[in-house]
Amino acid sequence: MLMRYDPFREIDRFTEGLFGNANRSPWMPMDAFRREDKVEVFFDLPGVRPDSIDLTVEKNVLTVKAERQYWPEEGVEVLARERTQGTFSRQVLLGEALDADGIAASYDHGVLHVTVPVAERAKPRKVAVETPGQQTAIDTPSQESIETSSH
Repeated sequence: MLMRYDPFREIDRFTEGLFGNANRSPWMPMDAFRREDKVEVFFDLPGVRPDSIDLTVEKNVLTVKAERQYWPEEGVEVLARERTQGTFSRQVLLGEALDADGIAASYDHGVLHVTVPVAERAKPRKVAVETPGQQTAIDTPSQESIETSSH
């Protein structure tokens, strides 16, 4: 389904351990679930304008980019500024079992909801099991037809 290893997340965690939260590069937390014939992914993007969200798929890589900017009005003194500003980007590797052509997305209350259908070839299906007593008879060519075909 989704590839679970994200080397960038490991780099983020490493740099956060070295430099603390203030220097951590911005990224968007996500949750992913499989429900029946689809995978649903939720990205937290509070304070992001919907028109700044860019969602692309290339070679089974889903890329989400978004921008959050806040510029105080002239004359406003900023007392604290801890919310990360700028461009956010996150990539999710989609497995071969997902249908990247059928992706749909919606944005509501600061959460980007992406739905990826499971590919038909990856859906569970019944496989018939045959036993020797239930096999259908296979017509074998007669000796005459074998001799005729060899001339």
